[in-house]
Amino acid sequence: MTTTTISPARHRSLGDHTWQDDAVCQSTEYNPVAPETFFPEPDETDKIATAKSLCGQCPVRRTCLDAALEGGDAYGIRGGMTEEERGPLHEQLANRLDYSRVNATVAGRDVHLTQAERRAVVHAAHRHGLSEQRLAWLLKITEEHAQKLYRELRRALRNRDLEQSTETTPSLKANGERLGRDDFGTAA
Repeated sequence: MTTTTISPARHRSLGDHTWQDDAVCQSTEYNPVAPETFFPEPDETDKIATAKSLCGQCPVRRTCLDAALEGGDAYGIRGGMTEEERGPLHEQLANRLDYSRVNATVAGRDVHLTQAERRAVVHAAHRHGLSEQRLAWLLKITEEHAQKLYRELRRALRNRDLEQSTETTPSLKANGERLGRDDFGTAA
């Protein structure tokens, strides 16, 4: 099942770690934070509560969670969630379809995408009339691969249109009844 969101978040670019400068967990002279707070043992409920409390105040909490999921980080508290709480999200990540990520990519941002989001980028690029070269640049693929993706999309859209047109114009018998499967012979 695909999870779809349309949140207007500003997404982290590939390889971008500048968001960490704004994280509450970054220890500073005025805000000393012990890193081990975010790596508690399962039975250290006080440390877990403290870490989650700090994450709750963090302006880059969602970005932190996205980075943990996209990077496969399985240890520690990230984005306000424990390892166990992130587990199901790790499993569902491949099905994520966040249109704000798709729109950011089509606008030229270098955003981490799931397979579902990559397919949506192809649809959006086609709909906006972007060239195969531009699609190749957006998805970091060859122009030949972009041509193939557009060709497959055009074929899928054509087939969908053909299916819809046959559903809207049912065949009728001479006496006004609908034709069914049994009314057609088999090819020999």
